Amino acid sequence: MDIVSRQKIRRFEAGIFQEIESSVATEYPLTIYVNDQELVTIVCTPEYLEDLVVGFLTSEGIIRGPEDIDSVDIIEATGHAKVSANFVNKFNAKYRGKRYITSCCGKSRENFYFQSDASLVNVKQNSSLKLTTNQIFRLMDKFEQNSATFHQTGGVHNAALCSSAEIIYSRMDIGRHNALDKIYGRALQDGTTTEDKAIIFSGRISSEILVKTAKLGCGIILSRSAPTELAINMAEELNITTVGFIRGDRLNVYSGFERIT
Repeated sequence: MDIVSRQKIRRFEAGIFQEIESSVATEYPLTIYVNDQELVTIVCTPEYLEDLVVGFLTSEGIIRGPEDIDSVDIIEATGHAKVSANFVNKFNAKYRGKRYITSCCGKSRENFYFQSDASLVNVKQNSSLKLTTNQIFRLMDKFEQNSATFHQTGGVHNAALCSSAEIIYSRMDIGRHNALDKIYGRALQDGTTTEDKAIIFSGRISSEILVKTAKLGCGIILSRSAPTELAINMAEELNITTVGFIRGDRLNVYSGFERIT
């Protein structure tokens, strides 16, 4: 399925209108069923859907990890993801059913967000990763090179999992949470360790994005944008290093200063 479509638009520039074709991001509703029970519909970008399903179910505490899944059947034509699981978290089971998570990931995600995240409050990240400023600038340059769809449409979020030297996975989605869930799902399925890795994110570091980073087990998050006050406070509690405004040869470190040299 195409992740970008071409649309005829009218652009106003230099005092005149012109009819041109523009690239726009595809918005795709995916309904996840677990053991024939409808769980949720996520509006997403239609690629790496199995990664999204595995990452979402694990990060929201529905399952413990990919070992709890027997099979995932993605039916693109109908927008269904059918998951056969040998274990489902009983605490979260009662929250199943007909939730709709939009690409903006606002109020519709609140129940999932607070129910599955309370246990993180006292869980500090013990990442061994440290980065120099030069390593950060090089990683951000590589991240930008992998962001073709963002530059083409301006309508998606990008995320990457990286070591000190290279980008390991890069995923994009119209939903900022989805991009990180796709990263998480791929890492889980590959058995990739995350404690010695960092997250690069294209947008603002909100408290929700900070929590997603904690769930991935990463101790550093990098962004061209800035963190919110709540995200910084949570980062200090969780021992996560937040680095923002990475532009040119400058950056700001907001928490976890000891990991950046």
